Amino acid sequence: MSASLLFAQLNPILTSSVAIFITVTLVMWILLERISGGDRPQAEIRLDRLRKKQHRRDLSELADENTNTKQTLTQVLEKATSPLAETVSGNEKEMSQLKEKLMNAGFRRESAPVVFKSIQFAGVVVGLVGGGVFGMIADGMNQGMAMKTAIGMILGFMVPNLFLEQLVKARKQKIFLGLPDALDLMVVCVEAGLGMDQALRKVAEEMAKSHPEIGEEFSIANQQLQFARPRAEVLKALGLRSGVEDLKQLASILIQADKFGSSVAAALRVQSDAMRVKRRQIAEEKAAKTAVQMIFPLVLFIFPGIFVVLVGPAAINMYRNMLQ
Repeated sequence: MSASLLFAQLNPILTSSVAIFITVTLVMWILLERISGGDRPQAEIRLDRLRKKQHRRDLSELADENTNTKQTLTQVLEKATSPLAETVSGNEKEMSQLKEKLMNAGFRRESAPVVFKSIQFAGVVVGLVGGGVFGMIADGMNQGMAMKTAIGMILGFMVPNLFLEQLVKARKQKIFLGLPDALDLMVVCVEAGLGMDQALRKVAEEMAKSHPEIGEEFSIANQQLQFARPRAEVLKALGLRSGVEDLKQLASILIQADKFGSSVAAALRVQSDAMRVKRRQIAEEKAAKTAVQMIFPLVLFIFPGIFVVLVGPAAINMYRNMLQ
């Protein structure tokens, strides 16, 4: 009797709220159990782990196959262009400048300048044939054919240069954007008690996934240090290979810190802060240019529509009044 009276005295709203809360909690608990796989047997969980490990192994093998394919393609290009080495090679100054540009783009083989010159030569031949055929079909055997042939040869010579310039610019931009993070990690390593060589190796390992370009450059520098090259030469070569001015400044700072015995961590922290300020200034400059760059889309696409909406009804009324 007392239990029935107590149940009658309960607020219906409170009872329904408690029931809804318990129901939602049970449903969410069941869903989380199914999503997390807690209701599955241990054998199935172990099989899933084995599948994931096999998938990672397959991905690593695929990456190795891609690397081997690239190396094979590079060797084929080297063998194909080796007979043209003496023909396409220019003077020493030109080849040294081309070699530096190719290093900035990530091509460090000794045969890279010869391969690039051979590609340029092939582009000129393709442009000559393509321009000549197109000019003969379009204009016949006259001056127009000669003009189109010359344009084809110029395009065939310039396209590899333009493509190389884009590669260099993109790689420099990636190194510039990821360098402050690498410097912060190097500061942590140095302050933890690691030497410069160990810090470079650690940064190369950690930055290989997030910023592979920086990881590759630091890994090459670490290998050169292991081959007993002087640290100053290794750091100078690091700045020369990348072509990034901030990395060249970093190399100079590290050389001076190593020479005079000053704090490497403090120098790295100052350089990292300066680079972050520079990145912020570049972002602010791009944001300031946005207003000017938006003028052209506004004038070409938005203002005509607004003009039609505002002036169109008045023009229609004027036209009707003129007809009357």
